[in-house]
Amino acid sequence: MTTPLIPALARVLASIDAPRNLRALHALLTAFCVAGLLLAMARSALGREQELLSALWLGLALAVAFFGVNATGLMVMDQARGLPVRDPRDALSDALRGAHRVLLALLACVAAAGAAALVLAGLFWATRLPGVGAPLLALVLPAGVLVLGGMAFALVILVGPLAGPAVWAGQRSAGVLRFLRGRLRHGLPETGLLMAAVYLLVALATAAVSFVVVTGSRLVAGLAIVGAGVELPAQQLLAGVMGLGPRALSASGVPLEGGALGLAALTGGGVVFALALVLPTLVWLRGCCAVYLALTEGE
Repeated sequence: MTTPLIPALARVLASIDAPRNLRALHALLTAFCVAGLLLAMARSALGREQELLSALWLGLALAVAFFGVNATGLMVMDQARGLPVRDPRDALSDALRGAHRVLLALLACVAAAGAAALVLAGLFWATRLPGVGAPLLALVLPAGVLVLGGMAFALVILVGPLAGPAVWAGQRSAGVLRFLRGRLRHGLPETGLLMAAVYLLVALATAAVSFVVVTGSRLVAGLAIVGAGVELPAQQLLAGVMGLGPRALSASGVPLEGGALGLAALTGGGVVFALALVLPTLVWLRGCCAVYLALTEGE
């Protein structure tokens, strides 16, 4: 089915209002903060040579991030469809029950791509056979470039961004695969154009957030040190904003100074870093939901 591009692009551009969804913002920020804490615990356990415990914390961090993103996606899909945004606890409960459909769909797509790659590998192996090797290589080489490049393009433009929104809109794994196959066969150019608009929006949102964070952090550091006389080096004041914690700061060769004051600066900067990460992610999720709804409108 041909998608009217102008209304679809207008719907995608409306995704810039994603940060207004305060429930989704709070849910994603909480998930990222908890996942970051678990990652720090995994790194600490690895530093003590406790590999099993480190793997456990790492697995928990990935699970928290995965289900947190899916719960946020459900709330963002409500916003994109013009429905009342569900409560974060209800969204988390729904994500725990249905997020496995996203994994199943993605695994099926990766398995299909892996099977195609194995076929190509077998054909390349066959080029070593005498007599048929050279002509076979002349055929397999361009075919391999097109097939592998096309699969990578489809994974980035179609499968990765739209498998989640399909599940959040109520599709089961089989329905997600049917949708992806239909778009791959009949609507990949339109999907690519709409997803390019989403990527552009995310890039603009990231640039805006980065400008605010970098400019604000420099001004705050100057005001705190010069104006208020806070006895902390500027590099440490800005470390949390750049996503560094106490261990990462020490590993970079900068000693942690100021005791409780230094830890408070790292914590406050970490909150800013989390917000800077969450806002473009919300725009991304909202844009992917808008693309899915635009592609399936009228079906």
